[in-house]
Amino acid sequence: MDRPENLNWLASRKSGASWLRQLPGLVEDVSAQWNLRLGAAYPKGYVSYVLPAYRNEERLVLKIQWPHDECIHEAEALRVWDGDGAVRLVAHDAKKHALLLEMCSPGTHLAGANVPDPLGVLIGLLPRLWKPVGEPFRTLSDEADEWASALYLERKTARRADERRAIDAALTYITALKDTQGEQVLVHQDFHGDNVLAAEREPWLVIDPKPLRGEREFALAPIIRSFEFGHSREDTLL
Repeated sequence: MDRPENLNWLASRKSGASWLRQLPGLVEDVSAQWNLRLGAAYPKGYVSYVLPAYRNEERLVLKIQWPHDECIHEAEALRVWDGDGAVRLVAHDAKKHALLLEMCSPGTHLAGANVPDPLGVLIGLLPRLWKPVGEPFRTLSDEADEWASALYLERKTARRADERRAIDAALTYITALKDTQGEQVLVHQDFHGDNVLAAEREPWLVIDPKPLRGEREFALAPIIRSFEFGHSREDTLL
């Protein structure tokens, strides 16, 4: 089995090393389960093993996830969107953390495409993703509490005054804003040009949801970050 080098960092983690050992068997099991012919793995995945898959005349994508918090409800988010601006979920095996997805062709990333107004593409897609949801999606308030806990620990070890001031400001905003949200909708917290692909069914389709339940405004954060600083997420391909 060909394994992209980008996955090798997982070998340094106990759970990651265990998953890498299980990966060949998982691939074999789900390909038999769903009657798939598999192509060569895509090279860019950092937390998932992703490869083209074919079933009769269907062109699909098989994604096997390293289990981690952000990926837990990816399949549920895709079910909520049901192909409306996002790739369709064809099948899901929760125990194996395996997803069978619609293939985007030609699959060009919006971030690297020659598009006059990439921000306009994102603006057009974004409202379609804002579906009212409840359980099982994790709330932005709960996520913010975890951010605050991590920042408190960083504050204790920060040596420079400017570091402490920046952390204090972040904690102030987290505390003030987390309980002032409006309507709770499904938010893709990793929505940017590397997670939007050129497709046939629609010009552009969203991939790789990192779902949260929170206010609409929060969905702008990854867009702003990607345009201001460039993009450096670990998982940029499905």
